[in-house]
Amino acid sequence: MSEQNKSGRIAGPGPGRRRKAPARGRRAATVTAWGAAVLVLAGGSALGYVYHRLDGNLQGVDINGQLGKDRPADTDNGSMDILVLGSDSRSGANGAYGRDEGTARSDTAMVVHVHEGHKKASVVSIPRDTLVERPRCTDGKGATVPAAHRAMFNTAYEVGGPACAVKTVEAMSGIRMDHYIEVDFTGFTKLVDELGGVRITTTRAIEDSKSHLDLAPGTHTLDGEQALGLVRTRKGVGDGSDLGRIQLQQAFMRAFIDQVKSVGVLSNPKTLLDLADTATKAITPDSELDGVKELMGFAKGLSALGADDVHMITLPVEYDPLDPNRVVPLQAQGRQVWKALKADKPIPATATKDAATGKADGVVR
Repeated sequence: MSEQNKSGRIAGPGPGRRRKAPARGRRAATVTAWGAAVLVLAGGSALGYVYHRLDGNLQGVDINGQLGKDRPADTDNGSMDILVLGSDSRSGANGAYGRDEGTARSDTAMVVHVHEGHKKASVVSIPRDTLVERPRCTDGKGATVPAAHRAMFNTAYEVGGPACAVKTVEAMSGIRMDHYIEVDFTGFTKLVDELGGVRITTTRAIEDSKSHLDLAPGTHTLDGEQALGLVRTRKGVGDGSDLGRIQLQQAFMRAFIDQVKSVGVLSNPKTLLDLADTATKAITPDSELDGVKELMGFAKGLSALGADDVHMITLPVEYDPLDPNRVVPLQAQGRQVWKALKADKPIPATATKDAATGKADGVVR
């Protein structure tokens, strides 16, 4: 009987040879912040023209080709690790959210660890303002990007693109990323609208003129623009830091997962196709997921996951003593996080003890 490794490859009959196989089951929560977009492909129509249409929406990034062999080992324990980025590019349709300065940064970053059996997942949000040791990278055009000391985490994407972001995460964690999924602003808002909005409850008012958000305490069904405002606001909650915003993002993600499960896309072919069309336009996956069949297999493998099955934390950090507008990792606690995930174990509660939080806990549920 064949055995599956953490990236989803299955050993074939020949020694040392592996082939890809679709993951099992259906999924309603492609556990990836806004990367949950992938889920809508599960159970998609077998009609050839539908596959052709959706395939045409997908453009992948060859992360493996750009990074080569200088990476952590691919641990064969049945788990899977995915780096999910929300891009803040202001080009094209995203220009409505700010001035286009010719570059993009990773506005949202999450390492999604799907545990063996794919019935549980752990998510580690990495604050974009975290100061890290950025490794030397090669960007998508083959140019070398030098290493940097005390570089903001989100500059990795800015200077070297997706591959540099992946390499930076791998250097921080010692864990090889099996997949990469990027979601942009415009695609995120359209996906929420296609779902009919996402229901959340605020425990107190959230007002932020910069993110165009004005929510009174109570229950709301957010449309795409409101949802984007919620996951991007930082001045309207907590201490105004990126840490408070991350707490809102994690709360929204749980609500998003619940909403997807309640929509019942399989019972409505038109809804399924519309969601799949929007999702495939919203994401940029790695080259191993840039086809409908591959993406469907990936999404189906996450079928057992619901909001209660996903444990979310923020990378343990503290405010930088030299710059209160930045944070630095708590080394001992960070090692606990990455050691647990590498061993496919739950993240211990002690890992987040004494870490800065942003003071926005409980604002959204």
